[in-house]
Order: sequence, then structure tokens, then C-alpha cells
Amino acid sequence: MLRRYLPSVVKYTTGSDVEVVVADNGSTDESVEMLQSQFACVRVIRLDHNYGFAEGYNRALAMLDSAYCVLLNSDVEVSDGWLSTLLDYMDAHREIAACQPKILAWKSKEASESTGEAIAFEHAGAAGGYMDKLCYPYCRGRLLGDVETDQGQYDTVVPVFWASGACLCVRTSVYKEIGGLDARFFAHMEEIDLCWRMQCRGYRLVCVPQSVVYHLGGGALAYESPRKTYLNFRNCLLMIYKNLPANRMCGVMAWRFVLDYAAAAHLLVSGQGKNAWAVVRARWDFMRLRHESYFIQARRENLQKAIVPYPETIAQRSILWDYYFRGLRR
Repeated sequence: MLRRYLPSVVKYTTGSDVEVVVADNGSTDESVEMLQSQFACVRVIRLDHNYGFAEGYNRALAMLDSAYCVLLNSDVEVSDGWLSTLLDYMDAHREIAACQPKILAWKSKEASESTGEAIAFEHAGAAGGYMDKLCYPYCRGRLLGDVETDQGQYDTVVPVFWASGACLCVRTSVYKEIGGLDARFFAHMEEIDLCWRMQCRGYRLVCVPQSVVYHLGGGALAYESPRKTYLNFRNCLLMIYKNLPANRMCGVMAWRFVLDYAAAAHLLVSGQGKNAWAVVRARWDFMRLRHESYFIQARRENLQKAIVPYPETIAQRSILWDYYFRGLRR
């Protein structure tokens, strides 16, 4: 991943006030040695073991004091002007705490170069993230498993509920003020939880599609991985518990109970027994974890500090209803 994608980051990330940093999360494949020999211009922060996506970034950003940081996955190829476009927007709009670029699928870009077809959006981020009233995430350019091609239909800067952790530009001071990513999530949904907390405390987030990057996706865990299924379901429930006001909690959790077990049943009859079991384990572990003092305190703190208890960027629609009953795919 580093050999393939880091050269574009080095090439298109220039300036005397810009630094490229690789946080090595306890790798065992000689990545650090390769970086030292082939990318001497890159600073390496070497962590002693794998802290996961969330805590790995927390520890790395604790060592940085720049005005902005961009959390960038190691399987992302950037393009000319990607960073200056984001920073110029952030400089001009001080109320914006974080933003993301337009995220297109790297595999689709590769295919497009030979076929000339439009490039598809990438599943995890696309042209900005949203959340429906039952707390299911979706994107401009991706509804459930259906991903659109980029026809310029989402080339406006818009407020979003969440910005993708694949390429997340954030004010470092706000990141640290909010408490960073939740280390207990390990990976998946952690950036949505972070963005939710930011908005509840009065900050805004946007997608700036004039900046473009290409994300491979599934580089750490394949999309069909039971581990990914487990983390997505468990962390989504923990995120809801941490952030949703009490007057909406019972209704959302009742629906999620029914829909999560319906998803597990569907996976089972589809021959994906390991993924079905992952959903069940995720729900059981959520029920256990929500009673731990850590999450009880996290919920109490989030609700106490909330200036905006229920952000208006939560869409009052159900993407499951839209997708399965109304036939919407965009």
C-alpha cells in the first residue's frame, strides 16, 4: 500500500508549512525499513503495537501541533491540488471543524483509464456522509450497496453529517478538544462518532468536492469480512448510545433491535453464517459494554456538553424504506 500510494502523497503535498507523516501502527512487515530507505522525506511515528485505527491516530496526533491534520488512509491516491483546496476552504470558513474531498474508487479509476467510462464513487465516503433517522449512515453517491458514478452531480460544497476517515481534514485543536477518536471502537464508525460529537458542540462539517482523491477501500478488512461486520454493527450501536438524546433513544433502539436481527437472519439464509453470527455477537457485546462505566460516562459527558442535542444534518428519512420499498438507488 505505501509503495503504491505514498508517492502521490509526496508528489502532490508540497509547501514549507506542510509535513507528510506516516504513523506506523506496530507493523511487522518491514514497512518502517522501507520508508526509511525509499521515502527519507517522510517523518515516521513508530507506535509499539497495533492500537487500531482510532487510538493509532490519537497517539500520532498527540505528537503533532499543526493547525490542521489530514487523516489519510494508506490506500488513498491523491491528486494535484487536493490539499490546498481543502485548506483554503477551511481558512475561509472558521466555523468548519472538518471536511472531506470527493472520494472516488481507485479500482474504477484504473478501469476508466482503459474504457473511458465514468469513475464510480468509493463506498466509504463518496461525496459526503449523512445519517438517517434510525442512525444508518449513507453517502451522497452511495445508498446501501448501490454506488453511483461521478457525473458531476455532487460537485457543490454542502454541509454533511460525517466526513470519511479515509481522508479527513480536521482542525487539530478541535480534534483534541472533542477527545479524538474513541479508542474503544478500534476501527469502523469511529469517524462518524467523532463528527457527531463535533456537531453537537456547535461545529460544522462539509464536503469540498473540488478536491479529489481515489480510495482503494477494504485494504485492512475486506468488505465481506465477519470482523468488519462485527465492528460496524457493534460500533454503530455504541455510537447511538453515546450521542442520541433520551427522548429519541427508545424508538431508535427498538427499531434497531428488530432490523439487526432481521439482517442476521438474511445473512444466515444467504449462506453467510459467519457474518450472521457476527451481527448477533455485536448486539450481545453492545448490551454488555453499554453498562460499563466508560460508556456511561461518555454518554453523560456528550449530552452535558451538547450545544446542539440533535443536529439538523440527521436526515428525517429511512434509507431502508427508501431503498427497499420506494426503489430509490441515488
